[in-house]
Amino acid sequence: MSLRLGDIAPDFTADTTQGKINFHEWLGDSWGMLFSHPADFTPVCTTELGKTALLKGDFERRGVKTIAVSVDDLESHNKWIPDIEEVNGVTMNFPIIADEDRKVAELYDMIHPNASAKATVRSVFIIGPDKTIKLMLTYPASTGRNFTELLRVIDSLQLTANHSVATPADWKDGDDAIVVPTISTEDAIKKFPKGVKEVKPYLRYTPQPNK
Repeated sequence: MSLRLGDIAPDFTADTTQGKINFHEWLGDSWGMLFSHPADFTPVCTTELGKTALLKGDFERRGVKTIAVSVDDLESHNKWIPDIEEVNGVTMNFPIIADEDRKVAELYDMIHPNASAKATVRSVFIIGPDKTIKLMLTYPASTGRNFTELLRVIDSLQLTANHSVATPADWKDGDDAIVVPTISTEDAIKKFPKGVKEVKPYLRYTPQPNK
């Protein structure tokens, strides 16, 4: 199944390390980050899940629920959790989906046969409160994800969803944003009282509107 930005994130029911969930019900009105792992008891995944647990407060401040998935069963997940906690000095505070039948992996096209016929690639899906897919990223199994970048992207997605701005290269929370091209400079000056700086007629900056 090929998913694209703006598609409704496929719903599913699954067992997790925190009980059975219906994905859309579990998300509720929150943002969500669904991210896959090639397998349990693998080194890169152990660091990634630990990092996510460490950043729980950062995700919560942004109204984001996190949930992981790999094609292993619940028993395997539960045996792996003590390793994650020990290695990273954390308590696992978000669910891992048991997906031994690959239902979720196939719904979200997480199996890439030319990379691995059995394991999921490192996919990331950021899902908005409207249940649509806002961002998709795919990493190879050998490369751990940059969770600071994922938080940065969420900041941008949430800002641009609520204001008529885009974010420039290397933008981070607190930096100036770009006025979208559909707004004239005259209207932008009215809309953004903090000021508008015109670099080119199509490139106008304004201080971040929600700061």
